[in-house]
Amino acid sequence: MRRRFLFFPLICAKPRKPNVSGLPSNSSFPVLFGKPAELNPRSNRKTVSARYFVVPSVKTGSFNQDLSGEKSYSHGMRDSSNTKSPFDKTNETANFDQETRTADFAEKVRINQQMLTAKSKSNYDFIICGSGPSGSVVASRLAENPEVSVLLLEAGGSDDVPEVMNPAQWAMNLGSERDWAFVALPNSHLNGRSIPLSMGKVLGGGSSINVMLWARGHENDWEHFAEVSGDPGWGYQSVLGIYRRVENWQGANDPVRRGAGGPVYVEPASNPQPIALAMVEAVRSLGMPSFDSPNGEMMESRGGAAIADVIIRDGQRSSIFRDYVYPRLDQPNLTLLTHTLVTKLIFTGSAVVGVEVIQDGKTRQYTANQEVILSLGAINTPKVLLQSGLGPHGDLRKHGIQIVQHLPGVGQNHQDHVSFNCIFEYQEPQPFGNGGGEATLYWKSDPSLDRPDLFHCQFQAPVPSAETAALGVPAHGWTMFPGLAHPKSRGSLRLSGPQVSDPILIDANTLSHPDDLKAAIPNIELCREIGNHSAFSKLVKREAIPGNLSPSQMENFVRNAAVTYWHQCGTAKMGRDPMSVVDSRLKVYGVEKLRIADASIMPEITSGNTMAPCVVIGERAAEMVKAAYGI
Repeated sequence: MRRRFLFFPLICAKPRKPNVSGLPSNSSFPVLFGKPAELNPRSNRKTVSARYFVVPSVKTGSFNQDLSGEKSYSHGMRDSSNTKSPFDKTNETANFDQETRTADFAEKVRINQQMLTAKSKSNYDFIICGSGPSGSVVASRLAENPEVSVLLLEAGGSDDVPEVMNPAQWAMNLGSERDWAFVALPNSHLNGRSIPLSMGKVLGGGSSINVMLWARGHENDWEHFAEVSGDPGWGYQSVLGIYRRVENWQGANDPVRRGAGGPVYVEPASNPQPIALAMVEAVRSLGMPSFDSPNGEMMESRGGAAIADVIIRDGQRSSIFRDYVYPRLDQPNLTLLTHTLVTKLIFTGSAVVGVEVIQDGKTRQYTANQEVILSLGAINTPKVLLQSGLGPHGDLRKHGIQIVQHLPGVGQNHQDHVSFNCIFEYQEPQPFGNGGGEATLYWKSDPSLDRPDLFHCQFQAPVPSAETAALGVPAHGWTMFPGLAHPKSRGSLRLSGPQVSDPILIDANTLSHPDDLKAAIPNIELCREIGNHSAFSKLVKREAIPGNLSPSQMENFVRNAAVTYWHQCGTAKMGRDPMSVVDSRLKVYGVEKLRIADASIMPEITSGNTMAPCVVIGERAAEMVKAAYGI
């Protein structure tokens, strides 16, 4: 009898085809780490069965229709300015923080948002498209001023479901209606495989469906941002100040690097499981240092191992939407509309004056007095730009799209962290803690490097790709994902047509640069050395995958095992070269009243998970917008 694996590469809620267009889809397929069989009818490779569950349908419309009124997990806000707003949510006594976590506050939110939606207002000062980590920050910060009207648009629905709120259930979102379910094109460098590229389609975006790891990036990631943008405000010291301002850090005291009282509740993974502690011990025994946190001194050095920092509070996910936006939804100047798909930008000359959306199956327009900020993520932001006439003129002409501004870099420079699955069998079943990923490793394989090139995440379950599952997956075990922190491969996005229903084509191009394949093999060998260390002797029976392989077998394993960390970025990069899309102020070149604030502006991927850097991008965007308009 074929085993049905329950782990995140193989789970698909309410099975359906990948929704590459952004429009509703009712057809289905299992989401796998590899090309879905339905999309590859010529494949004779073995695949692994997926177990399904059904997620209740959600209503279309405003936020109040999705809110249950029973739960709220948000925390207080802190004004970034010196002047206190009437809407300042500063948590000086923790009274407000507790207030927003009550059913009474949830009812206030429901009534307020219902009233705002009923007014059917179509004009606002600012329109923020997307409620992911960056968009949530921008919307909240601008709404601090009661004289500023803000509209926040989200294509997905409510986050108030167990699959989002319960950390242990995060994988159940993959393939559900809370996942855009993008799929990369077949890749010859991966033996013809297509990699699923999950992305959050729900309030909170990726911060509502990810594994909840808070990884701030290495100091030299931010120095690189400052160098390519020509703006020291993107440098490490400036960004460190932002992190201190936004964090509500619960770990070891470090006033130089960590913050207190900010909106983002961050704690070291509580009560880490023995397998996570063993990983840190094994790394330390092999001569690499360990730290109290992966976000302090460790990311100013060569690297090391640590128990992960997570955005989990009182046993519940604390997404960036819940931290930033939810505490303000009782305000009359912040309107949130869910199930609202942004399709195009509206122009007057070269200035953006609003957006076109699909809402309740109908096309509608909303206008902005000041600016539109795109925070749709590294796939949907370039798609909206391209279909609005901003991009390479040749590609736009091909699809009959009127050219507003030639920007050859739109959709280029696609980057993602690639990793590989090394699986070890437990001697007996072990508990699953937090979101399952409680320990991490960053390391410079060569001390002369300016940033870590190795990025390992631990997961407390056996997680194969569709192809490596054929090697034999134990019923109980754990996985270490040795990843490349700064892969050299670059992908691209392009339109398949001018309509919103035409899918975006994603050529992820994973492992296309030969140096990435060369770097992957010693990285995997280091992972095997860690996993076979005596620190695991009481927990682990054996190495299950990959085992001892010949050089040719190992190369083939790398191509079959390669999976994404779901950190897509770089497709509308910040910089000063001809391929840059935004300047240091995140303003789109050649276009007025339009900024981008999400992972697509990253000139190069940061070291580690990208949620925390996206919060910084949102904070920087909000600072610059407020300065520009004297808010």
